[in-house]
Amino acid sequence: MRKICLVGGTGYVGGHLASRLSAPKRELRVLCRNPGARRDVSAVPGVRVQALDVYDSQALARSFEGADAVINLVGILNESGNNGAGFHRAHVTLLESVIEACNQAGVERFLQMSALNAGKGDSFYQKSKGDAEARLKQSDLDWTIFQPSVIFGPDDSFLNRFADLLKLAPVLPLACPNARFQPVYVGDVADAFALALEQRDTVGRSLELVGPNTYTLRELVSYVRDSLGLRRWIIGLPRWAARLQAAVFDFVPGKPFSSDNFKSLQIDSVSSNNALPGLGISPTPLEAIAPRYLGQGSRAARYQSMRRHAGR
Repeated sequence: MRKICLVGGTGYVGGHLASRLSAPKRELRVLCRNPGARRDVSAVPGVRVQALDVYDSQALARSFEGADAVINLVGILNESGNNGAGFHRAHVTLLESVIEACNQAGVERFLQMSALNAGKGDSFYQKSKGDAEARLKQSDLDWTIFQPSVIFGPDDSFLNRFADLLKLAPVLPLACPNARFQPVYVGDVADAFALALEQRDTVGRSLELVGPNTYTLRELVSYVRDSLGLRRWIIGLPRWAARLQAAVFDFVPGKPFSSDNFKSLQIDSVSSNNALPGLGISPTPLEAIAPRYLGQGSRAARYQSMRRHAGR
């Protein structure tokens, strides 16, 4: 594979995937609307960041010319409105443009980032991810779909978000504390994409990607707290209070939590059909990576953690 195009490659996973795919004599073309969003991606050897309207199939087709594969990483966790239109545009409408562009440019190999539980539940996020998968399966492309649980790693928007919240106040009211996850390491996700590109037996398959361990949301947030060496109360909210919190946060700029997030959390993000081992990847435990970027490596954090566990 000498030329690979990444749509939405300036996002969190895109940066790691670009580094993983970088190789001598290989061109990685990262297509996005805002090339300045992640300047570190453009520093990866062999990467060319190109600004264009990713909803313009004609512009995409020109960029896809001569490509051996296209990878679509575009996805959003919240929309500006509340009617699902934003999710549909980002997950379905854009994918339709990319599929059309692949057909015009003669690209057959296609990798799609989806999500665990796509098509299940009542959230617009899950529904739109499922609709996108259905649309891709109707195409003539040699597709592979990836369905990860929540992704963790340095600069992630999951554990780091809770780390920021825990630093603000002595009490954290936590919605859906019993929701379960199998967090998967971003490096393992990037490896899965890279290996699947070269393995023809992954064509026409949906690959669920999860970590080796299952945690409740309360356990994950408690782990972040302890890693930071903080004394904080984590108060699990009952269902009615969590729904109310989500409704209020619908109107907070940036939507740190939303009604659609609440609906997504009603289905556990876990799987008993992990595709990582089949690809030759040993799933990385959260505990092997998270301490490096959550602060447990600092002397003060370790001291506070030891004091807390000693009851002092």
